[in-house]
Amino acid sequence: MTRFLSLGALLLLLASAANAQDKKEVDLALAMAIDISGSIDPDEAKLQREGYVQAFRDPVIIKAILTGPNGRIAVAYYEWSDAWVQRLLIDWTLLDSETAIDTFAKRLAAAPISIARRTSISGAIRYAIPLFARSPYEAERKVLDISGDGSNNDGGLVTDQRHEALKERIVINGLPIMNDRPNPFGFPSESDLDKYYLHCVTGGPRSFVEVAQNFDDFPRAVRKKLLQEVADSGARRDVYMGGLGGLQEGTRLAQGPSATSRRANRGEEDYTKFVKEEYELGCDVGERRSREFWQRRFGVTPD
Repeated sequence: MTRFLSLGALLLLLASAANAQDKKEVDLALAMAIDISGSIDPDEAKLQREGYVQAFRDPVIIKAILTGPNGRIAVAYYEWSDAWVQRLLIDWTLLDSETAIDTFAKRLAAAPISIARRTSISGAIRYAIPLFARSPYEAERKVLDISGDGSNNDGGLVTDQRHEALKERIVINGLPIMNDRPNPFGFPSESDLDKYYLHCVTGGPRSFVEVAQNFDDFPRAVRKKLLQEVADSGARRDVYMGGLGGLQEGTRLAQGPSATSRRANRGEEDYTKFVKEEYELGCDVGERRSREFWQRRFGVTPD
């Protein structure tokens, strides 16, 4: 019996190793997580979607994707709102040619747009961890790209889930939308959302925040953010630098190792070290603001 179990374990080990070897290497595994909470109206949701569609149709981004060391990246796209509401619109897809990128953009443009209720960035991050774990591609760099117009107000603490993602070597970048339009419930806009994203959401080596000043500015911001993410995976710099006026403009970079040292110490990096100091208002500020708003306006707190 012992010999039989040992043989079975050996076969499983060999199968696992074979599956790992069969995985196609990509320069970047990028999961895009898009906010569809109640503070975003249908017009704003459409602007977000069009921003991503336009970005993947941009010739500069297409060229950057195809000029990395492997000449391909893998992408997944999902929408999120409440703690347990995440909708996977497009599962892991290989972008290794102009045709593949165009097909992805068309699928994204054709997908239905929906709106939900609460804002759970922590839920969006929690969802991403097994999503990356089951990716059929082997990525040198795993990046979770979160965009939204509000701080976390549902589910667990965002910093707890960020820590879990960083333990899995998932870099988190943020695209906060500084939305000054009143939402349907009358909840006020958050003028410090950029700082909140920087200190409470993003993390990992060379993580960063790219701010959209409003929803009309979203296409510009998402194009710039995608270029920086693809560039960090090894695309040729002469491909994309000409049209940007410098990638660093407007970004808030988190702490991380230099580009020259990252390959040497990739295996030893502890991603949980690469986060900004605690936000001065606390990373539970979204939950507190939500409770105070509902109590003040309706005399109740949300479930």
